[in-house]
Amino acid sequence: MVDFGRVITAMITPFDSDGSVNYDTAEKLAAHLADNGSDGLVVCGTTGESPALTWDEEYELFRVVQGAVAGKAKVIAGTGSNSTREAIAATQKAAKLGLDGSLQVVPYYNKPPQEGLYQHFKAIAESAPDLPIMLYNIPGRTGQNLQVETISRLAEISNIVSIKEASGDLDHASEIRRVTPTEFSIYSGDDSLTMPLLAVGATGVVSVASHLVGPQLQQMIQAFAAGQVQTAIQMHLQLFPLFKALFLTTNPIPVKSALKLQGWQVGNPRLPLVDIPTDLGTKLKSVMVDLSLL
Repeated sequence: MVDFGRVITAMITPFDSDGSVNYDTAEKLAAHLADNGSDGLVVCGTTGESPALTWDEEYELFRVVQGAVAGKAKVIAGTGSNSTREAIAATQKAAKLGLDGSLQVVPYYNKPPQEGLYQHFKAIAESAPDLPIMLYNIPGRTGQNLQVETISRLAEISNIVSIKEASGDLDHASEIRRVTPTEFSIYSGDDSLTMPLLAVGATGVVSVASHLVGPQLQQMIQAFAAGQVQTAIQMHLQLFPLFKALFLTTNPIPVKSALKLQGWQVGNPRLPLVDIPTDLGTKLKSVMVDLSLL
């Protein structure tokens, strides 16, 4: 059984003032996250602004982060694409680096049918048979929902071991848990839904908020796993305003703003994303103050 852990941070990509990737800050941030609640890091996913990165930048980030957290946290490479051939090439290259896994998003824009989705993920998995793969279902961004029947078929492939479920549909998550083997892990793709998904059989979360509250998320999930449900619920409710504030506008705009408020030199997002509007930044700062994060 592949164990990615309970709290996986969907790590931001820091940029310099000229828009180039700041690898030094990426290294420092990765080490900080590994020391503060993160069992693993997704590098170059949605939160890492992968659509705005070149493949060369992504490979260098994989390498830098892998060195920064060696032996302390798993590194999961965002090597998905809406081109199957491109995803295969990127995944094979990541596998050669000796990373711990690959995050494979549902192909976006081209809206393949379910059989196309099955064949897409199957081909990627077979191209790197020793690399554990986490599927990533986020229909709000991709335009296509990975159906339960397709997930069930994919879970039969030996190195497809988990799913980041970000459909926002608890019934969908319940059905996934019902039809997949117990060793197939479900991760919440939304911080605000981690607790509800734990209740229907999820393992943990691929988190944005863990940039700021990693130890608290780890404590919350461990409390739930230990049967301390009321404690976990109270922690969820305490952190809930932050979960929502980090999505006041498109992710990762708010979390980058939050990290800058804490003194991290992460820069602004790359176009077509922009810095947070002043009014939303004020709301975010207020929530962080209330939680003693500033």
